[in-house]
Amino acid sequence: MKKVECIIMDWAGTAVDFGCFAPVGAFMKAFEEKGVRPTDEEIRLPMGKAKVEHIRALLEMERIRSQFAAACHREWNADDVAEINKSFERHLFLTLACYADPIPGVVETMGILREQGIKIGSTTGYTRAMMDIVQPEAAKRGYTVDSCVTPDGLPAGRPAPFMIFRNMINLNVQHPDCVVKVGDTIEDVREGLHAKVHVVGVIMGSSELGLSAGEIEKLPPGELSKRMNAAGDRMLQAGAHHVLDSIEELPLLIHIINSTM
Repeated sequence: MKKVECIIMDWAGTAVDFGCFAPVGAFMKAFEEKGVRPTDEEIRLPMGKAKVEHIRALLEMERIRSQFAAACHREWNADDVAEINKSFERHLFLTLACYADPIPGVVETMGILREQGIKIGSTTGYTRAMMDIVQPEAAKRGYTVDSCVTPDGLPAGRPAPFMIFRNMINLNVQHPDCVVKVGDTIEDVREGLHAKVHVVGVIMGSSELGLSAGEIEKLPPGELSKRMNAAGDRMLQAGAHHVLDSIEELPLLIHIINSTM
């Protein structure tokens, strides 16, 4: 009888960095150096992709493409992607260690799942060099995984399924039916669907919600529910099999998934 053997967590916005702010700030600064100012919403649309692909996706947006052309008096090219990525990495590495705090409930939830014999894998849009900073900092704060796969050296990052497949190899999990992909972005959803695994979106702390804990506290009554419902609807429309308000709901969901296999 099959059962869930492994969950594969995203990092920023799912496991650490409540609201997924580290990359947003770095993207903003990198584009501003080119005379372009993307909005927070625009930056978050491709969130979850490998960072070079994220930059390319932003440059392909009509408003940003037009701003770039006006500022640089030409269309963007591959050299611009490389230059912006270099700037993005410079800004990100300056602050990355400060954004490794686990999202509330994550450490406790992973402990519950480990007690059930479930392995913890992970995928990310960050490079290995970035994760070499994030992983040790997260570990100091109590969050560890059994496998961390980055896009480096693979044919493609998200939404391709290769990082999930590499996790399955690393963790000796043979059946996609026994894997649950957990993430906070549309790219996470697409990654899981392409790998033919169970796909779970998590709203609280997510890039899709895009709010810090402080911003959440200041929302007027009813506004948080409205925004959470909208974020969850976007994940479901992208194909997520389940959407959770909080990571703390994951053990019960896994019990439900097991009962249906």
